[in-house]
Amino acid sequence: MSLFDLPLDELRSYRSASVEPEDFDQFWSKTLAEARTHDLDPRFERVQDTGLASVEVYDVTFAGYGGHPVKGWFILPAGTSEPLPVVVQFIGYGGGRGLPHTHLLWASAGFAHFVMDTRGQGSGWGGGDTPDPVGSGPAFPGFMTRGIEDPADYYYRRVFTDGVRAVEAARSHPLVDASRTAAIGISQGGGITVAVGGLVPDLVAIAPDVPFLCDFPRATTLTDSNPYREIGDYLNTYRTRVKQTYRTLAYFDGVHFAARGRAPALFSTALEDRTCPPSTVFAAFNAYGHQDRGIEVYDFNGHEGGGDQQQVAQLRWLPRYLTGAGR
Repeated sequence: MSLFDLPLDELRSYRSASVEPEDFDQFWSKTLAEARTHDLDPRFERVQDTGLASVEVYDVTFAGYGGHPVKGWFILPAGTSEPLPVVVQFIGYGGGRGLPHTHLLWASAGFAHFVMDTRGQGSGWGGGDTPDPVGSGPAFPGFMTRGIEDPADYYYRRVFTDGVRAVEAARSHPLVDASRTAAIGISQGGGITVAVGGLVPDLVAIAPDVPFLCDFPRATTLTDSNPYREIGDYLNTYRTRVKQTYRTLAYFDGVHFAARGRAPALFSTALEDRTCPPSTVFAAFNAYGHQDRGIEVYDFNGHEGGGDQQQVAQLRWLPRYLTGAGR
């Protein structure tokens, strides 16, 4: 696969053409206020039969958007007795929380780890346990166009709200130091991370890898790859809804959440990534609101990004903020 996007020197100065809605902050303040009228009701049930000796695993349920139950895993180093910093993780497109043994990295590094399931997803890989009880108008198969007629009904309004509530649920556990909370995720999980970073003002760090859901005007016209292509296929049928569709998407564009980022951030991108093109990632990175920001660039990789190498980078970077050394 050859390079298809802007040259790296242009990527470093690229700015998105996405127009921020005037009521962006009001929309999200109202959304979160409505969600918080429901009791968070976080429940942590110890899982006894994991076969894992070095960690303790809890099956989590909390109230997300609309008070709907959202599942997750909470994983602690075995024998934890004092509050730990916590890493809250969000999952990639089509995937679910899977099984606990696939989430051992951050507990192995000595931190609490909270993994949020993604409502309605999990049948593509991993396996999920969280339904999305909200319907929508006509939509192209997938999640990108569900409820896209109106920002109030759009699927990612529910998912991003779930993400904020996941942070609140993680912080509610007595063995979590709520003042030291970070958010991470890959692809869709990276996009949720950027959104949560813009909506939760007191995270200590975020680490979005090859983030999805950024710079919709460019992404939807640059790449033919799914999931962005779902939007094009929808508009192929609903030809008169282009303006309306982009109006909705503007409320969920990672570029606008990034501008509100108040925590140090480590992004990553890959120059051969046709799923989340590097210009769309740089659009969010270049708009990011905190001075302490960095981006790892993988020259000859696609959407797999840095893979294990990026995890090494995170293991070197993130603990400085979780332990207070980098703040």
